[in-house]
Formats: sequence, C-alpha cells, structure tokens
Amino acid sequence: MIKLLKILSLNLLLVSSLACGQNKDYLITISTRHGEIKAVLFDDTPEHKNNFIALAEAGRFDSTQFHRVIKDFMVQGGDVFGKEGLPAEEWPTVPAEILPNHYHRKGMIAAARQGNNINPSRASNGSQFYIVQGRTYEELELTTDFLALQKAVLQYVQLESQKPLKEEYNRLYAAQEFDSLTNLILSKRDEIAKSLNITLTKDYTPDQIQAYATIGGTPHLDQEYTVFGEVISGMDVVEKIAAEPTSREVPNNPVFMQVKVEKVSKKKITEEYGYVYPEIK
Repeated sequence: MIKLLKILSLNLLLVSSLACGQNKDYLITISTRHGEIKAVLFDDTPEHKNNFIALAEAGRFDSTQFHRVIKDFMVQGGDVFGKEGLPAEEWPTVPAEILPNHYHRKGMIAAARQGNNINPSRASNGSQFYIVQGRTYEELELTTDFLALQKAVLQYVQLESQKPLKEEYNRLYAAQEFDSLTNLILSKRDEIAKSLNITLTKDYTPDQIQAYATIGGTPHLDQEYTVFGEVISGMDVVEKIAAEPTSREVPNNPVFMQVKVEKVSKKKITEEYGYVYPEIK
C-alpha cells in the first residue's frame, strides 16, 4: 500500500511537472542601442524555434548586427556564422517550415535564406533572421498578381481598340509617374482578365486582407520564407532601426544586438504583453 502511494505520488509529480512546462514559454529579448524588442517563437515551427533558442542560450547572437535595413520593408540581422568566421559554404541551414497560418504581417520574425535558384528546398539560413516592417495595402492591390498583370497589360494595349490606353500608359511611363501608372493598371485589371480570359488575382484569407490593410506587412514574401515568431513588444525599436541612415542597406552606425531567452509563464506573457496563444487543436 505504501509502495503504491509512492508510485501514485511520483506519477502526480511527473504530470504536474509536465503541465507546468506546457504552461511556460521562451520569452526572447533582443537588446539594441535603440531599446529592447520582446518576442515569442512558434511551437509549430520547432526546428527554427529550437535552433534560435540554442544560439541565444549559447550567447552566439551577441555582438551580431542588424546588418541589412530597408525602410518600409524589414530589418535583418543575426549573422552568427559570419561573425565567427565560418566560410559561407559551410554555414548550417534549417529545413523549411513554411506554413499557411504564418504570414508576413508587420512584426513577424522570419528566417533569411538563399534564393530559389540555388536553394529550391527553401531551407533557411542557420542564424540570420528578419523582422517585418512593411506597409499597408489596399485590397485591390493586395489581391492582384502583379507579374501576370504587367505581362497582360503589355499584350492588351496592342489591341487597336485600346489605343487611348496605350497612349496614356506611355505618357505616364515617360513622365515617371509610376504611382499613377500603377493605379491605371489596377483599374483595368478585371477588364483585361475578362478580355484575355486569364486570371490576374491572388487568393488571401479575410484575416490576411484585414491584417495587410490595417497593420501592414510584406505579402509578396508569403509562402517563400519560414515565419517562426512574432514581436510582442518593441516595434517602436524596430521602426527606429528601420529609419537608420544606410549605405547599400547597411546602417552607417552599426546596430549591435544582444539576445537572451528566459522561461516565463504563458499567463504572464499574455498579461504583460497582450499576446494571445493559439488554441491547441
């Protein structure tokens, strides 16, 4: 009887320990001269989450820089292997974990990678990450396949019936009035699609359309790069980094980082930062 009670006590302790572990998460703190960025990483991208945490716990991100900055687009940093002098051809990668539920709205953290021509599997760089800044989009602009539309409009304006459109297109192009040119093309999207019997739209969920219209982001990167985390505090710091004067996308005044991770209760993260964890299904 006593032995049975000890076994039950041990089992209860184990269950309690596991439950406690499930109720905690890693809180990421990226410290810069502009202030701190707080973030969480997603459980459904475990390869990227575990890799980032391991690098941070080992202090390997410390003294790396935000070495690529493009205002209204993103800030990129964390070049651990470059800092450590490892030849580029030996840099480790992380298998892609590209999921439809994670898209490039403002504040998302994603992994940098080499282009499709040499990296068709879309494997991520083993350390470099970027934080999305981006901009807002109108629904018409967001749901248009611009590459297809640009090709189609050049074909469409060759029709004799579209001579006035061709003249206006050429006038705006010659005057370098590209915003007006874009608006003109967008206004003709559905007309061109119907005339040429082609599809010129892209599908986005209502949540994506709302997020890109109100919060902003970089939708053209969706399903191309692994999004594996989210900034929950300190986007003002990201904005300051993005505003740094640059030469060829490199900040003139280096922006170094230090990264630390700590286990914090999910309840505390929600209470302090307003981050709501997705329900486990």
